[in-house]
Parts: sequence; C-alpha cells; structure tokens
Amino acid sequence: MTPQRRAAIDPQIRTLIADDEPLARRGIRHLLERESGIEIVGEATGGIEAADLIRRLRPDLVFLDVQMVGCDGFETLSRVGPDLAPVVVFVTAYDEYALRAFEFNAVDYLLKPYDDARFSAALGRARDLVARKRTDAVDTKLERLIEHLEGESRDRILVKSSGEIIFLKTSEIDWIEAEGDYVKFHVAGRAHLMRGTMSKLEERLDPNRFIRIHRSTIVNSDRLRKLSPSFEGEYAVVLQDGTKLRLSRGYQDRIKSLLGRVE
Repeated sequence: MTPQRRAAIDPQIRTLIADDEPLARRGIRHLLERESGIEIVGEATGGIEAADLIRRLRPDLVFLDVQMVGCDGFETLSRVGPDLAPVVVFVTAYDEYALRAFEFNAVDYLLKPYDDARFSAALGRARDLVARKRTDAVDTKLERLIEHLEGESRDRILVKSSGEIIFLKTSEIDWIEAEGDYVKFHVAGRAHLMRGTMSKLEERLDPNRFIRIHRSTIVNSDRLRKLSPSFEGEYAVVLQDGTKLRLSRGYQDRIKSLLGRVE
C-alpha cells in the first residue's frame, strides 16, 4: 500500500499551529480547514507554549514558525525531545534557516509568503510521513506482541504470511518439513511457511507430542498410523491421512517404542 493510500484511510492527522503572528496562524488555519483528514488540535503563540502543547497534545504534525517569542522553533523541538517529536513543517520569512531546519528532520520548509500550491505540496509530504510513522509504529507493536505470544506458550505457532499473522495451534499441525531457510507446517491439507530452522523449532515444540523422524522432518505423534518397511531396512512413517514420510535410521528407536510394533 502506498503512503498516499495509507494516508487516505488512516484517522485524522492531529495538527498544531505555532506562530507568534496572529495573521500567519489564521492563514495556516484557513488552508488546513479546506483539507480533509486534518484536525487542528491547538495553536501556540510562542515557542515555550508550543513545546508544552506538543508534550501534552501529542500532535502528529506541527506547522512551526522559526522565529517566535520565548524561544525559536529549533529550541522548541529540543525542549520536546526526539521521542515526542511530531512531523514538522517549518514556516518562516527567512531562508537562512533552511539548512538547520532539515538537520531537525523537518519534512518541509515554507518560506513566507507562500501560495496555496506550495502549501499543498508541503502538506502532502507531511501526510506521507505521518502515514509511514503510523505504519512503523503499528509494525513495532505487532512485533512486540508476536515476541510476547511466542514466548508465552508451546501451544501455538505464529506464522506471518502476506501481511497477516496466522495463529497455528500446535495440536492441529500434522507434520513439519525443512525447506531452505524456512520450515513448512502441514495443517489439514494446507501448508504455511515460516523462516527458521528445524533445530530451533524443535526446541519450542512439546517433545511429548512432536517427534523428529528425519533431519528435515518432524511429525505430530497424534497423527501417526503405522510404520511400513521401505528400502534396505528403513521404514516409512504413515500418517492418518495416508501421507508417507521417510524415517531415518538415527531416529527409529523413539518412534518404534512409541508405536509399540512394526507393520
């Protein structure tokens, strides 16, 4: 999904206007009120007030004047700190601050007087960056959730596929095979890929339920039906659905004792 598409479907962009000139604030407000998806959460008349409002209101976007009473726009952001810093469009009548503005990661630098088209372009860049930051924040939270859930129990495996998270109950897994840098879970006739190694996966699975029968294969013991003779003294493991899997000699003892007999 493109940033423009994400911006179109995301919640409104909470926006703060910070400028010590009333006319300048009214001008920005007028242009923003014509736009969809923008919520103006407040106005600041000076740098110290702007820093306080940013910390309290947590806006997504700030139109920030460089020269203001109390402290300038750069000191305002320094007071806020990088952890709470919103997306910033600097607004000023002086082009001499442009380089420093971008050192503060400003998304754009509006030089007064600007026309509607120039303002629209700056807002467009800001929308895209807000959308990316929101997506990154969601991805980070999702990764933390996955790590938490994966560490909580052996009863489920979380598989990421095509942007989705699939929760596999381990009891539903029929068998697992290695496939390059991935492991493939076979569940009721469907397959799910997850990046990882068989050794790491085996450590996470319940050893009372899952048995390794080959360096590339693990089976759910509840799905075992029988062992069938294969070639040169080896056997094939036959699952309840008729799937036949090779049983390596090095893994025969445990599965034979489990089944209790060889057919």
